Amino acid sequence: MASAHIPLRYHHWTYIWIPLGAAAMWFSTLLAMLIVWLASGRPKYISQNGKIAYISDVGADILKPLFITGCAITGIGFFLSLLAERLLRHTGRLMPNIRQRERVFSILAIIGSFIGGCGLILLSIFDTKRHTRAHRLFLLIFIVGVGLSAIFCVIEYRLVSKHFRDHRQVKIAYVGKGTIASILILLSIAFAVALFEAQEVGGMSFPEGSLIVSFS
Repeated sequence: MASAHIPLRYHHWTYIWIPLGAAAMWFSTLLAMLIVWLASGRPKYISQNGKIAYISDVGADILKPLFITGCAITGIGFFLSLLAERLLRHTGRLMPNIRQRERVFSILAIIGSFIGGCGLILLSIFDTKRHTRAHRLFLLIFIVGVGLSAIFCVIEYRLVSKHFRDHRQVKIAYVGKGTIASILILLSIAFAVALFEAQEVGGMSFPEGSLIVSFS
């Protein structure tokens, strides 16, 4: 087994702008859509079932170009974030993977992020007003892809933390990612139930956007 070594400090900071930029774009998109919805007097859209509009309802109307742009940049940024992390581990600028299984879970997390990112982009293109069934299918793909990516990422961090027990930041990262992933998975389950059983609760929770923070 290769010996664990500590990477040089700060040599990965250039890449931190990828997840930060994608996250900023996503929350800016959500904020802009929320402001427009409120400023318009909380209108009821054609695709809307309850009193509270979903992100997809707002994104299927005049703000569709913004919705597609925000989803595209976020989805690509999500994928590139995990890809950059894999590169940084491979080159030793982050805590390296010591065993092959850690690399496998890292690759699986990247694949999950790619699937989730594609689902996010496609659900914005196939909007809920014109392509309801396709939109919900891609929404499911997005949730499953991001959920699997989060799970695989947490497993990888758990395995890596075993080799660097003396370095607190690795354990903090593992616990933090595990906590976020657990919360988001529970939210996605609650959203799936609310989508069919309690439209108002699902609309107010905005879970379609919350899942994507798992890559931060």
